[in-house]
Amino acid sequence: MISIPLYLDTEHDCSYLTEHKSQFAYIHPEFQLTTKTYSQLIEQGFRRSGSHVYQPYCKNCQKCVPARLAVNDFQASRQQRRTNKKNTDLHVIIKPAQFEQAHFELYQTYQRNRHASGAMADTNAKDYISFLSSDWCNTLFVEFSCSGELVGIAVVDLLDNALSAVYTFFDPKFSQRSLGVYAVLWQIEHAKTLGLEWLYLGYWIADCQKMSYKINYQPLQGLIDHQWQMIKK
Repeated sequence: MISIPLYLDTEHDCSYLTEHKSQFAYIHPEFQLTTKTYSQLIEQGFRRSGSHVYQPYCKNCQKCVPARLAVNDFQASRQQRRTNKKNTDLHVIIKPAQFEQAHFELYQTYQRNRHASGAMADTNAKDYISFLSSDWCNTLFVEFSCSGELVGIAVVDLLDNALSAVYTFFDPKFSQRSLGVYAVLWQIEHAKTLGLEWLYLGYWIADCQKMSYKINYQPLQGLIDHQWQMIKK
């Protein structure tokens, strides 16, 4: 076992539960991260944001539950099967995580439509690529296109035995396609194709609408009391 240094940030307002304060434990920036190391850390509940790897370290709250799906056991719901069916016309291209102007413009459109009051609504190009990628992790940008038009991007980390869903953004005018759902379904199938066991979905928060949707992907596992356990809908 290697020793990995951590540091705590200062306590601040929680961005998911307004009545709560939050705090995070980060891997110290002097520690040299690799995809292999992160593959082990994500099993312990850590997540990546840019080059930073962190986990919640809140004093009086444990509502952020790391979530993952055993892809070979996944059972699609009727609605998820419908979403797959209505997106069979999409063309998918997998690219390395590099800056492209078309990606950035789509990201800006998504943020200004979906999160207009958020800090990311006016993100510049440098902050955008720094948020989604890092120089040590094997990250992919998965393009979804319809009749030659870029409609969505799924940002995915390729780990030793898993995919990790980092972020998805799409053109709001195609909202009827449920592209956020489709991106997860595509990642499940791609993980199977690669012979991987897991898809990590980030944190599931039962009391937060924008984070509780992950319960819809079954059978879902959550890291609770340092043990991966089934979370039933």
